[in-house]
Amino acid sequence: MPKLYEYFGLIIMFYANEHEPVHVHGKFQERESRAEIIVVNGEIAEIRYTDVAGRAPLANTEMRYFEELVSARATEIVGKWIDFFVLHKPVKSERITRRLK
Repeated sequence: MPKLYEYFGLIIMFYANEHEPVHVHGKFQERESRAEIIVVNGEIAEIRYTDVAGRAPLANTEMRYFEELVSARATEIVGKWIDFFVLHKPVKSERITRRLK
Protein backbone atom coordinates (compact mmCIF):
# COMPACT_ATOMS: atom_id res chain seq x y z
CA MET A 1 0.00 0.00 0.00
CA PRO A 2 2.28 2.78 -1.23
CA LYS A 3 1.72 6.11 0.47
CA LEU A 4 2.35 8.96 -1.96
CA TYR A 5 1.67 12.07 0.10
CA GLU A 6 0.75 13.24 3.55
CA TYR A 7 -1.05 16.58 3.45
CA PHE A 8 -2.39 18.10 6.68
CA GLY A 9 -3.20 14.68 8.13
CA LEU A 10 -4.69 13.36 4.90
CA ILE A 11 -2.95 10.31 3.43
CA ILE A 12 -2.95 9.95 -0.38
CA MET A 13 -2.11 6.42 -1.49
CA PHE A 14 -2.50 3.53 -3.91
CA TYR A 15 -3.58 0.09 -2.83
CA ALA A 16 -1.01 -2.46 -4.01
CA ASN A 17 -3.59 -4.45 -6.01
CA GLU A 18 -5.07 -1.51 -7.97
CA HIS A 19 -6.53 -1.56 -11.45
CA GLU A 20 -7.04 1.01 -14.18
CA PRO A 21 -8.07 3.76 -14.55
CA VAL A 22 -5.36 5.66 -12.70
CA HIS A 23 -6.69 6.62 -9.28
CA VAL A 24 -5.63 7.41 -5.72
CA HIS A 25 -7.33 7.12 -2.39
CA GLY A 26 -7.48 9.91 0.16
CA LYS A 27 -7.79 8.67 3.75
CA PHE A 28 -8.30 10.51 6.99
CA GLN A 29 -8.89 8.32 10.04
CA GLU A 30 -11.72 5.95 9.00
CA ARG A 31 -12.97 8.13 6.13
CA GLU A 32 -11.92 7.61 2.53
CA SER A 33 -12.63 8.98 -0.95
CA ARG A 34 -11.17 8.26 -4.36
CA ALA A 35 -9.90 10.42 -7.23
CA GLU A 36 -9.87 8.94 -10.72
CA ILE A 37 -7.51 10.69 -13.14
CA ILE A 38 -8.71 10.37 -16.73
CA VAL A 39 -5.88 10.54 -19.26
CA VAL A 40 -6.66 11.00 -22.96
CA ASN A 41 -3.82 11.00 -25.51
CA GLY A 42 -1.27 11.51 -22.77
CA GLU A 43 -3.05 14.55 -21.29
CA ILE A 44 -5.13 14.78 -18.12
CA ALA A 45 -8.67 15.32 -19.35
CA GLU A 46 -10.63 15.08 -16.12
CA ILE A 47 -10.46 14.21 -12.43
CA ARG A 48 -13.50 12.43 -10.95
CA TYR A 49 -14.01 12.23 -7.19
CA THR A 50 -16.10 9.40 -5.78
CA ASP A 51 -16.92 7.68 -2.50
CA VAL A 52 -15.40 4.31 -1.61
CA ALA A 53 -17.85 1.48 -0.99
CA GLY A 54 -18.05 0.51 2.67
CA ARG A 55 -16.27 3.64 3.91
CA ALA A 56 -17.55 6.97 5.12
CA PRO A 57 -16.49 9.71 2.66
CA LEU A 58 -14.02 12.42 3.57
CA ALA A 59 -15.50 15.38 5.45
CA ASN A 60 -15.75 18.74 3.62
CA THR A 61 -12.40 20.15 4.77
CA GLU A 62 -10.61 16.84 4.13
CA MET A 63 -12.20 16.62 0.68
CA ARG A 64 -11.08 20.16 -0.11
CA TYR A 65 -7.49 19.21 0.81
CA PHE A 66 -7.77 16.02 -1.27
CA GLU A 67 -9.04 17.92 -4.33
CA GLU A 68 -6.35 20.58 -3.83
CA LEU A 69 -3.55 18.04 -3.75
CA VAL A 70 -4.78 15.84 -6.59
CA SER A 71 -5.40 18.84 -8.85
CA ALA A 72 -1.93 20.26 -8.14
CA ARG A 73 -0.10 16.93 -8.45
CA ALA A 74 -2.17 14.98 -11.03
CA THR A 75 0.65 14.66 -13.56
CA GLU A 76 3.04 13.51 -10.84
CA ILE A 77 0.46 10.98 -9.58
CA VAL A 78 0.13 9.50 -13.08
CA GLY A 79 3.92 9.20 -13.23
CA LYS A 80 4.00 7.45 -9.86
CA TRP A 81 1.23 5.09 -11.02
CA ILE A 82 3.30 4.13 -14.07
CA ASP A 83 6.45 3.72 -11.96
CA PHE A 84 4.72 1.49 -9.42
CA PHE A 85 2.23 -0.57 -11.46
CA VAL A 86 3.93 -0.73 -14.88
CA LEU A 87 7.65 -0.43 -14.18
CA HIS A 88 7.47 -2.02 -10.70
CA LYS A 89 9.61 0.69 -9.14
CA PRO A 90 9.17 1.88 -5.56
CA VAL A 91 7.61 5.30 -5.08
CA LYS A 92 8.77 7.79 -2.51
CA SER A 93 6.35 9.31 -0.04
CA GLU A 94 6.31 13.06 0.43
CA ARG A 95 5.06 15.07 3.40
CA ILE A 96 3.69 18.43 2.29
CA THR A 97 3.50 21.05 5.03
CA ARG A 98 2.46 24.11 3.01
CA ARG A 99 -0.90 24.71 1.35
CA LEU A 100 -1.01 24.01 -2.36
CA LYS A 101 -2.99 26.47 -4.41
